[in-house]
Amino acid sequence: MSSSPAVKLIAFFGSPYAHRAEAALCLKGVPYELLLEDLLVTKSELLLQHNPVHKKVPVLLHGDRAICESLVVAEYIDEAFDGPPLLPTDPFDRAMARFWADFIENKLTKPFFMAHWVEGEARENFEQEGLELLALLEAQLKGKRFFGGDRPGYLDVAASMLGPWRSVVEEVTGVTLVNDEGHPALCQWARDYSSFEALKPCIPDREKLLAYFMKNKEMYKAGVKAMLEQLQ
Repeated sequence: MSSSPAVKLIAFFGSPYAHRAEAALCLKGVPYELLLEDLLVTKSELLLQHNPVHKKVPVLLHGDRAICESLVVAEYIDEAFDGPPLLPTDPFDRAMARFWADFIENKLTKPFFMAHWVEGEARENFEQEGLELLALLEAQLKGKRFFGGDRPGYLDVAASMLGPWRSVVEEVTGVTLVNDEGHPALCQWARDYSSFEALKPCIPDREKLLAYFMKNKEMYKAGVKAMLEQLQ
């Protein structure tokens, strides 16, 4: 376990996936250099060199090693550096954290995202699916401040799109799936996550995040429309 050589993170402002990696670094207390890309303009040679497969952020650079994909990066950070553990020590609890992270990644994210950006009947269908899945996630917080217990951990990092990003996207699109009446635990979790001391350096400025999504609202709507057409 070592905190050297130097750590760099290739990221993009506005990306909840890049935030996962940065949040993991903050929670472990790992010093890092943030290399922000402007992916709406171009992809740098540095990014393409270190992630030639997906050509996406985040990419963690640890010396001469490059680690890609947000949840893979979070696990690497947990194992490679000293600091508070992100994953539970108990094998069963660790397996459950990975299970629910996969649930978020491969079950919840799509309908949650689509419900905010599509219109008409398609939105209603995605909203219904999203609400059913959110109820399952809400139940995982019963009696706990964070999914990881008293402090954020791996599953909290995986769920971070429901933190700072959720209220911004709701304001931009006018669609709300998560609310205090239906999801009191998730709403309180989002407030606690965004105000957790160790995460403050990487929580995006809300006004800046709101401006980014407002500026690129039509781009997101067009991208979602193209996705729907591919599914038909």
